[in-house]
Amino acid sequence: MQRKLAPIKLDSYQPLREVVCETLREAIRGGVLKPGERLMEIQLADELGVSRTPVREAIRKLELEGYVIMLPRRGTYVANLSIRDINEVFEIRTTLDALASGLAAERITAEELEKLERLLVMISEYIEQDDIEKIVAADTEFHDLLYQASRNTRLVGIIFNLREQLTRFRSASMSYPGRLKKTLEEHSRLVEAIAQGNVELAQRLAVEHMENSEHILLQNMEGINKEEIVNK
Repeated sequence: MQRKLAPIKLDSYQPLREVVCETLREAIRGGVLKPGERLMEIQLADELGVSRTPVREAIRKLELEGYVIMLPRRGTYVANLSIRDINEVFEIRTTLDALASGLAAERITAEELEKLERLLVMISEYIEQDDIEKIVAADTEFHDLLYQASRNTRLVGIIFNLREQLTRFRSASMSYPGRLKKTLEEHSRLVEAIAQGNVELAQRLAVEHMENSEHILLQNMEGINKEEIVNK
């Protein structure tokens, strides 16, 4: 198989297993390692210039995050995105995000609210610049702050545990034409409801945002599948 991954630079402050995990995660997100592709520990270790141990540890973590699947006596593979996977993750996150948004409407501080509004301005600027990397970073910070404003540490912990499973879907959803500006509009309406202390509206808008994201993701996946069929 042709070499795909560049050797890891061993000058990071992070533990090697975390660097390997992040490298493999990004390779899966970016399509370098494709759905259904078998992951061989020895080959990956050779490509990355590390021993098999951090690769093995990284694969175990990626399995928990839903990026890979380990099949007894068959090996480890990059997980395929199924409609069932998407439905299950979005069902959970929709409920959790609605709860967090409702609590934030009751408990957010003036400083947090001001920061959310600043982040919306930043995201708008990044959309105009077509800077996806900065959009994703600012969007992540936006949601983190929103969850923090719920003042429920256990809820935040549960959401963060599910973060990677939803992050894998985010890129596919954001790449859909017009979705970025629509997301910004949805976030703006949500912040407005939170600023008004309107719990029910904040919950409803959070649900609407998640449902729209899921719908767009499924549309995008359908388009990709059709293109693959045409090109075969």
